[in-house]
Amino acid sequence: MSKIIIAGLGPGNPEDMTSAVFNAVREADVIVGYKYYFRFVKPYLKEGCECIDTGMKRERERAEQAFQLAANGRTVVVISSGDAGIYGMAPLIYEMKRERGSDLDVVCVPGISAFQKAASLLGAPIGHDLCLISLSDLMTPWSLIEKRIRAAAIGDFVTAIYNPKSHGRYWQLYRFREVFLQEGRSLETPVGIVRQAGRPEQEVSITTLAALDPEQVDMFTVLIVGNSQSYQWEGRFITPRGYYREERENEEKPGQQIMIQSFRTILSELRNPDVPRWRLWPLLHAIHTTVDFDMERCLWMDERATETLYAKVVDGSLRHIVTDVSMAAAGIRKGALKRLGIEVHCYINDPRVADNISSSGQAGSTPITRSQACMRLAAEEYPDALYVVGNAPTALFEICDLVRSGRLHPAGIIAAPVGFVHVCESKHAAKTLTQIPKIIVEGRKGGSNLAATLCNAILTYDDAEQLKPGRDL
Repeated sequence: MSKIIIAGLGPGNPEDMTSAVFNAVREADVIVGYKYYFRFVKPYLKEGCECIDTGMKRERERAEQAFQLAANGRTVVVISSGDAGIYGMAPLIYEMKRERGSDLDVVCVPGISAFQKAASLLGAPIGHDLCLISLSDLMTPWSLIEKRIRAAAIGDFVTAIYNPKSHGRYWQLYRFREVFLQEGRSLETPVGIVRQAGRPEQEVSITTLAALDPEQVDMFTVLIVGNSQSYQWEGRFITPRGYYREERENEEKPGQQIMIQSFRTILSELRNPDVPRWRLWPLLHAIHTTVDFDMERCLWMDERATETLYAKVVDGSLRHIVTDVSMAAAGIRKGALKRLGIEVHCYINDPRVADNISSSGQAGSTPITRSQACMRLAAEEYPDALYVVGNAPTALFEICDLVRSGRLHPAGIIAAPVGFVHVCESKHAAKTLTQIPKIIVEGRKGGSNLAATLCNAILTYDDAEQLKPGRDL
């Protein structure tokens, strides 16, 4: 009976050929394909079966020849690597059948695709929603390919990349990586690289989106890029399906679940998400509190300030926090303070403050504000505390003066005074304290809630790697 069978041979190893494919090639009167693949099927052919090579990049001629041979009453098997329906011969033959108005029977026999073989070698990288993208623009305009890349990144799909590079196409993989990073995919996203999957020349490695070197990739390579949940573990690349998620979510309070989702949304909308973790963590807290993406521009901090301050929490040298106003103190999470053994002090309602203000108004003395008086008292009792200013620029100026006079040596400073008078100047002054780790909200923006959330970012910095805020809510 004349017919055309389209068979996917898998990635190139007889062990990866399905029994359905074996049965198909045993039935064939003629095998049509590229001669490289004949070696995989010859041991299984019936006597007298003919193998016809059409050469590389001659898919249309191959399909036409298959129809001619089948029209003469022969069973023709058209072979291709992987699965013939994935960037293979199947769509072309079905289209040709339609255009010819042919009544020939056409059957497609699935095979193991290169991305499936690659995934099995890497571990379990395609455990969740997946898309396949070919970077070849021979038949698809690059503008359309780039739209698909961006959609895959926005949709948080695990993404398998076919045709990542050739002699004439060298820049497309660079652009793929750039688009994924633009759309918020983490620098630490696992990337599996499998060359010649299932063949003697097979090479398997796992890297990250940040470390991916397109120059090490060729046309025989398949890449698999993870989603936001993918991770490396014991040399394997894993994308969880979510079987343990419900157990973890049951451990999380509703407020924490909302905060986690909010952080993921913020991360996906950042103009520049490719910042180090010590900067990203307080930035996410700041935007979450203010709903102001301008924080990307105005949140300033010393190099590794968050890491430095959290290290002081861990080693026990940071045990006290001083705030300028009670609203800032109230916003620092009580659960975190209790867990870490840290105390918060605010002197705004301390009766001694009024005495200091009165004495400053005596003849020959310069009057001071209530906030300045608070900082002077704090410097006497907790000179090595973390100082958090969320309201008064005069408090920040006073901290600077106390440090410069040697009466105060704080573990760090969070500077977020807000307003119109001397606010920017106070922050400029704080930047001169180069030996003290600082987080500063530049310009006129700030506030007690912002100062408190930046403090919370420091206290919970150990949650930053997993992007899991809200533990102490």
